[in-house]
Amino acid sequence: MDRTDVGALVRSAVDGETAAWKALVEGLSPLVWSVVRAHRLSEADGHEVYQTVWFRFAQHLGRIREPEKAGSWIASTARNECLKVLKSLRRLTPTDDPQLLDRASDEPTPEQSVLDAEEAAVQSERVRFLWQELEALGDRCRQLLRVLISSPPPSYQEVSSALGIAVGSIGPMRQRCLRRLRARLDARGAL
Repeated sequence: MDRTDVGALVRSAVDGETAAWKALVEGLSPLVWSVVRAHRLSEADGHEVYQTVWFRFAQHLGRIREPEKAGSWIASTARNECLKVLKSLRRLTPTDDPQLLDRASDEPTPEQSVLDAEEAAVQSERVRFLWQELEALGDRCRQLLRVLISSPPPSYQEVSSALGIAVGSIGPMRQRCLRRLRARLDARGAL
């Protein structure tokens, strides 16, 4: 099948002619299979590549700028798909070693990754909400709680010097501030 024929068939297939699509598949399938054989894929992997190539070609059919070069496009796509399959096969190494089979993977499963991401988002939202409620407290409470949660925690003497609060008042004031914060969080249903 020469380039001129391929170009005409691609244009006709874009216009919806099923006979043109069928002629393209019949005419260019040997090209796809030759690329698959050159990469020495298994029969199952070869069929997967074959189907993927034609699926991608159908997806991009209307966007091919040079219809005469559709054969080159198909060959490149087949080559890329073969390389993807080979790359994924390298990650999977069959083994008979029972110790390797029993060992848990270091990488989380896709499901676990989604759960972890959701948990992180929930935790992030809770922290953001807590800081928002802390900011809504009065200046004295906000200052005291921020100083007390610093790392490493300062001594009461250091807090007293920094905020001008008597050492004996820091504990009771901290309790009152935390109670107010808890009441605000309870009122908003955050706890």
